Amino acid sequence: MGRRLGDDDLLDLIQRRTLGYFWDFAHPVSGMARERSAGSYGYDVLETVTTGGTGFGLMALIAGAERGFLPRADVAARIGKVVEFLFSAPRYKGAFAHWMNGSTGATVAFSPNDDGGDIVETAFLMMGLLAARQWLGSGVTATRIDTLWRGVDWAAFCPAPDRMMWHWTERGDWADALPITGYHEGLIAFVLGLASPSHPIDLAAYETGWKTSRSFENGKSFYGIRLPLGPDYGGPLFFTHYSFMGLDPRGLVDRHADYFAQNRAHALIHHAYARANPRAFAGYGPAWGLTACDGDKGYNAFSPTNDQGVIAPTAAISCLPYTPEPSLAALRHYHEGLGHLLWGDWGMRDAFNETAGWVAESHLAIDQGPIVVMVENARSGLLWRLFMSAPEIAPALARMGFSRRSALA
Repeated sequence: MGRRLGDDDLLDLIQRRTLGYFWDFAHPVSGMARERSAGSYGYDVLETVTTGGTGFGLMALIAGAERGFLPRADVAARIGKVVEFLFSAPRYKGAFAHWMNGSTGATVAFSPNDDGGDIVETAFLMMGLLAARQWLGSGVTATRIDTLWRGVDWAAFCPAPDRMMWHWTERGDWADALPITGYHEGLIAFVLGLASPSHPIDLAAYETGWKTSRSFENGKSFYGIRLPLGPDYGGPLFFTHYSFMGLDPRGLVDRHADYFAQNRAHALIHHAYARANPRAFAGYGPAWGLTACDGDKGYNAFSPTNDQGVIAPTAAISCLPYTPEPSLAALRHYHEGLGHLLWGDWGMRDAFNETAGWVAESHLAIDQGPIVVMVENARSGLLWRLFMSAPEIAPALARMGFSRRSALA
């Protein structure tokens, strides 16, 4: 059981320890984030690096530098190392693969149909790179980031103006490319696709392709909490994390939703679901939040409609901007009550199932990154401020029909 700490000390601890995943465990050649720290999933764990997870990691490193956990000059040098490696890696219409070999840059297939460019993972990477460009201000690395950003052909992932596809391969077959539609973590791909100064997508890809889906608007209430967008109960909580690590939801509104209220409702529904615990899983209540993570039966995207008793600490902790008291209570429970089980080399282990008596051996980049970044956004708004300062973003949001309330939520 962990020693009781004050709130600020506890937040310092979780950020500092989790940050080690991207600083100490980064791939030694590329500097990119390894996909995971343990487990056998048919790929080389130590060599496989993740595109989106690296974008999250770059933002985490900036938070670490600003908190004084890491030397600023060393973080700037690490960003430069990653950027130089990306220039040597294969690109598909300017986009990067979901996974790469961290030594050679060679594409590592994520799935049979995701073996080329992955525009959503590329969007997560570009979000981190643009935040880094704004943080650096000027210099060689900032210029190189701008070149990578301008090189992404977002429009090439649209076989028609009103459709954007997740994947592109050199085979040129769109049959299994997976349209990006509905409400989920892919929102940032449309923001950046419309923000592109060189290869923008058509607005119809967002207005028709993204929004014309049964899982875009919701409007129903769950546990007395109205959910404007998304599937019933909101889906896995990474929907509130990934795009919004840089995209600031405070006061962000359109004709469909207030996006801070949307994310808060999603988190509160998960919190209420865990307290109701309809499937009577052990540990629910103090522990809450379902998301994509490792599980005792394998990796899965867990949610209230796909609940197998697996809780990932990142789910509640990364909702800190939206649900400060429930999220801090969950973090305190994980530290003080379950710390002897959950703390690993780089912060909290990925997930646990108290009913099954199982704790993951692994840490995952896509779960570690949101912890550092969203905790920082809750504390200072740093990564929101940096990403939103990119001059390309505000005009794109305006084209998408977004506006910002003068009084932030």
